[in-house]
Amino acid sequence: MPPSLVWTRRILQLVVGQSAYGLGAALLIRADIGLDPWDVLTQGLSERIGLSFGTLTILIGALVLLAWIPLRQRPGFGTVLNVVLVGPAIDVGLAWFPAASGLWAQGLEFALGLLVLAVASGLYIGARLGPGPRDGLMTGLHSRLGWPIWLCRTLVEGTVLVAGWLLGGSVGVGTVAFAVLIGPMVGRTIPWLRVPETPRAVSGSTSGGPCPTGADATRA
Repeated sequence: MPPSLVWTRRILQLVVGQSAYGLGAALLIRADIGLDPWDVLTQGLSERIGLSFGTLTILIGALVLLAWIPLRQRPGFGTVLNVVLVGPAIDVGLAWFPAASGLWAQGLEFALGLLVLAVASGLYIGARLGPGPRDGLMTGLHSRLGWPIWLCRTLVEGTVLVAGWLLGGSVGVGTVAFAVLIGPMVGRTIPWLRVPETPRAVSGSTSGGPCPTGADATRA
């Protein structure tokens, strides 16, 4: 594939994937059976201070990105776009999608949202244009402190989960389902949707663009 078409595909995957991620997150919110840790925090803050879910998503992403500075992490184009694109997509989804009524409807809406998130993650992570802010925070802690990735992720997400719950965010069976299922689902979609590296990129050239430092299944 010509390099120009490869870059076109990467940009399209990035934009479509991050927009779809916001819509998938909105479906989980409307299902109201529990959110992922970062969205629990965002929802709790939204209820306390009155800003929209999408606006707070942008603000939290920007603050997390600032935390990259002492960790000496380098954002990619996709990292910055993630901060400004996912939040508005969530607000659009919340305006479009009705709240589920009844356990079966809630379960179906949650399952649809989780599927959308998995495909969206495969699209934007597969574009290889930089990890999301939250993912970079965890890999940065790993690089600077030498702690295992799983420990960094557990500590960060456990902290935001407890903080969000105390603020009134939605914690429930969906939170557990997200934690158990999203990893294996994204493990399938990323290889399917990853843009292949060009021979020059494989040999060490920067023409392939910055690659993510880890799979961000919780909103890059």
